[in-house]
Amino acid sequence: MKRLTDRRAVLLAAGLLAAGVAVDVEMAAAQSADISGTVIYAGAAKIPEGHIRIYLEDPAGADKTVRAAGAQLKSDGGTKAIAFSLSLPARAAVSPTLQVVARLERGDGWLLARGSTTLVAGTPVEITLNTVMY
Repeated sequence: MKRLTDRRAVLLAAGLLAAGVAVDVEMAAAQSADISGTVIYAGAAKIPEGHIRIYLEDPAGADKTVRAAGAQLKSDGGTKAIAFSLSLPARAAVSPTLQVVARLERGDGWLLARGSTTLVAGTPVEITLNTVMY
């Protein structure tokens, strides 16, 4: 005897299909809040060896630094530009004073270079690292 598909199976399949569509919409919305860009060194020189920390900072906001949204990159000392991508956290709003900051540090934590640029929604950023003078 051939078994007919019951109503529960059809509703379950429809529900899973709808949930899959909702997840795709959520993922597309989350991707639009991604920040992408490149880090370069002043004078078009090679980026020195070290660790690059990238984070958001809003000097005019109540929470001046949003370090939860960050990326860490490693420079081997042989490249002139390094691409990065990070997500804008839900609690951080894009404002005219929101900046993307990059810090180049040696392995022992000594700061070598720093750079920042203002974030413009929907456009890639380019951060120029300038040597830190002590």
